[in-house]
Amino acid sequence: MPNGQEIAVKKLSVDSRQGIKEFTNEVKLLLKIQHKNLVILFGCCVEGPAKMLVYEYLPNKSLDCFLFAKEKSPSLDWTKRFQIVTGIARGLLYLHEEAPVRIIHRDIKASNILLDEQLNPKISDFGLARLFPEDGTHVNTFKISGTYGYMAPEYALHGYLSVKADVFSFGVLLLEIVSGRKNSDRRLDPQKADLLIYAWELFQERRTLELVDSSLENYDADEAAMCIQLGLLCCQSTVSDRPDMNSVNLTLSSDSFTLPRPGKPATQGRVSRWTTDSSSALTKNTTTNTTTTTTNASSTLTGATNATCSTKVFGGNSFVEDYSRNSISYSSMDEGR
Repeated sequence: MPNGQEIAVKKLSVDSRQGIKEFTNEVKLLLKIQHKNLVILFGCCVEGPAKMLVYEYLPNKSLDCFLFAKEKSPSLDWTKRFQIVTGIARGLLYLHEEAPVRIIHRDIKASNILLDEQLNPKISDFGLARLFPEDGTHVNTFKISGTYGYMAPEYALHGYLSVKADVFSFGVLLLEIVSGRKNSDRRLDPQKADLLIYAWELFQERRTLELVDSSLENYDADEAAMCIQLGLLCCQSTVSDRPDMNSVNLTLSSDSFTLPRPGKPATQGRVSRWTTDSSSALTKNTTTNTTTTTTNASSTLTGATNATCSTKVFGGNSFVEDYSRNSISYSSMDEGR
């Protein structure tokens, strides 16, 4: 900026059909969403054909640049990784339950977690769905778009969206942070290629801690085991069986905790391995995509199956409670309202 401040700019699609007034109104709403674990949105630019969002600039870039790079991963010791996990969880809790308007992120993944100078996590790209309410390119009820490996199965296969889709993605990301590897790596043995399935097998064989990143010289075994079990619970196949982010935060901040035993995750692409309590448990909603000036190494899934999951009840949440608190309206196009 003219005053010397560094910023990050996201250029949105020129094809957006949303008017300038509607766009600026949505940006003003997003400006009210402030949390230490969310990237700060400064404003927008609507002069000219392109619409742009102006964010704070974070020099350390994203979590994946550290987590999946051998030369940088040593910077993430166990204490820092656990702090990153709790920070992401707090940010998601704010978006789901504490923000002026409920926001379902839809694309929680390592590359959307930016790191500040102290490697504190900040969730980026939140609320972008609100900026494309009628754009056939970026919001389409007939085509599912998301990042392969992180998407909840009910969203990937049927377009059903609730805050529990974010919980699923958080569970996958949690396992990545503990293990220091991507959720899918075909370079590994078939048994280890799918992180979620491998984590489940180790859990079944009481070898859970073998999943922990081998580059970590020291780590808290109890915290690591809890994170792995929590990650599996977040990826349950039945939507109401997943914990909400409030329960996740309570578990992460508690000195003593008792977690239910997770069920077996489904194999990626096997649509018959996941179920929901009822077809009315979720409301169908739309999806969004944006174009940015940065590239992402993660592959993108469009209109395909995805992800893995498991079955076990968490905390006895009833179907009615889960529906009323976590579903979002398809007809109003207003997330969470």
